[in-house]
Amino acid sequence: MPDIATLLAAYDDQLRPAETTNLPPGAYAEPDGPIVRVVGQHRRGFVSGPRDLGIEGADLDALIARQRDFFAARGEAVEWKTRGHDLPADLPERLTAAGFVAEQRETVLIGSAVQLSALDLSLPDGVTIREVTEDAGMHRIAGMACEVWGDDRSWLAHDLIDRVRTSGGQTVVVAAEADGRTVSAARLEIEPGTEFAGLWGGSTLPEWRGQGIYRALIAYRARIAADRAIRYLQVDATEDSRPILQRLGFTAVTTTTPYVWTPTATA
Repeated sequence: MPDIATLLAAYDDQLRPAETTNLPPGAYAEPDGPIVRVVGQHRRGFVSGPRDLGIEGADLDALIARQRDFFAARGEAVEWKTRGHDLPADLPERLTAAGFVAEQRETVLIGSAVQLSALDLSLPDGVTIREVTEDAGMHRIAGMACEVWGDDRSWLAHDLIDRVRTSGGQTVVVAAEADGRTVSAARLEIEPGTEFAGLWGGSTLPEWRGQGIYRALIAYRARIAADRAIRYLQVDATEDSRPILQRLGFTAVTTTTPYVWTPTATA
């Protein structure tokens, strides 16, 4: 694996632009100075920019206010994605002052697809992993996610169905199943024009954790990526999954924190 500086440079140069160019049907990007906002995505708008925005002070405050007000006029929430190495360093404080609220900070991890494809794929007795393409399977995944997270994630089925149907093979959904029940699931998002694919959406029913299913889902997706000549796998990891992923071979390169403004927030 390359060193951290090389990995971080690849992340900044390749993945950050892909967030606002590799978009689902119906979504579109609009530049505003140094940032790009994405409109028409599922659930909420999105804002991202380069590592160094190149503006500060009142100019930065005005840029933030324009994004907030743009989505306020649409009656939509918006996420501004920040990274721990971004400049100016006071961007988080200025977002907060404009009414954005920080969500959970995650660690950006990068691993070699080839190396991770060699992980152990063994599973508990009666558990199998497969690629899911049919609608019924997506609804079972959404039902499992509702159970795991304790809220209504029925929207996830339609999101996954749309991603698989419209991505031209760039979205791969996988599930671990036992006795016809989905016990764990996740997806692989290949980023065209880059050396990267992302690992997203992983969740496992509590009673099935600690049995190697999470590791096997990573290995399964890594094999798909390696077969397609993808060099790197990237994860935004919670503190629960970060140490596990680092033990499996991922390298931490920075952190990421979404700052979210909603129409009910005080601007």
